[in-house]
Amino acid sequence: MQVKIKDVAKLAGVSVTTVSRVLNGEKYVKDDLKEKVNRAIEELGYAPSQIARSLVRKKTNLIGVIVPDLTSSFYSTILSSIEEIASANDYNLLVCNINEDIDKEYKYLNVFQEMRVEGIIIMHEKINEQIRNFIHKINTPVIFSSVKPTDQNFISVIIDDYKAAYEATNYLIELGHESIGFIGGDMRDVTSGQNRYSGYRNAMAAADKKLIYEHIRFGDYKVKSGYDQMKELLNAGSPPTAVFVVSDDMAVGAMNCIRDHGLRVPEDISIMGFDGSQLTELVRPTLTSMEQPIHLMGKVTMEVLMKQIAGEAIPTDDVVLEHRLVVRESSRNRNAHALDSIKKHNK
Repeated sequence: MQVKIKDVAKLAGVSVTTVSRVLNGEKYVKDDLKEKVNRAIEELGYAPSQIARSLVRKKTNLIGVIVPDLTSSFYSTILSSIEEIASANDYNLLVCNINEDIDKEYKYLNVFQEMRVEGIIIMHEKINEQIRNFIHKINTPVIFSSVKPTDQNFISVIIDDYKAAYEATNYLIELGHESIGFIGGDMRDVTSGQNRYSGYRNAMAAADKKLIYEHIRFGDYKVKSGYDQMKELLNAGSPPTAVFVVSDDMAVGAMNCIRDHGLRVPEDISIMGFDGSQLTELVRPTLTSMEQPIHLMGKVTMEVLMKQIAGEAIPTDDVVLEHRLVVRESSRNRNAHALDSIKKHNK
């Protein structure tokens, strides 16, 4: 039979109220009574109901997290950082992987409300009217991490995706590449879709570089998608000498495709990724990437949310973190490539 709190009280020879106070860590309980209660708990193997305790304390220490795709190296890394800060502050995460399913998200948001989570973190921006109305109506603090929804009433922890994409493209231009392809994300996403594509286009225009639309493709941020889009790009005709890919996962897929087609990275095609995930150091050649401060993004997201929960002062605008270019082996100076070819020819 399940051990109840009254069983602990009976064995310890104290009231149920005293046992409850000991369990909740309240002060003003004599040490000898605490010892009796703890001894009874250990002897009976009593496990207090977390739900019941939460109802009494009106505090669940639960944070609900909506993740679009847990298989993504980016999202798994940022989630790990959020969990680290949450755990250090006695919060537990209720993580829901929606796989880009908006209907599933609405269901999980209702579960969050039923579980009385104290805060909600959302890592994607494709929220419909039903979800928008829901998160406006509830009293639970909501924060967006790594994305910026069109709804301006919520704080986001982000980077400047447009500027980062512009600088990534410009770096490839500075390496001497005239033909630069692009593998973008979902254009329904303003942050990682539209903003990164606009950065690429405007950097090309500013340098007076021609856009070759056969070299522009859009995927879903996954490795397979990067492979498939790169295959289409290669089959379209003369390949570009460099490709900017808006996620590291897709960039790895693109690199695999290039190799399977008998070409080399970076000797034949330079590849630029985006995110700065752990994949950049795991692949060969290592991946040049426009790095988001992923760990810091998760840390700041959780810290701002905790301030919201505590009713403390929070930023009035989005928290925009700094990105940085990390050059590795997958990108190469096109002029150096040309010099190498001349040297080989003259031998």
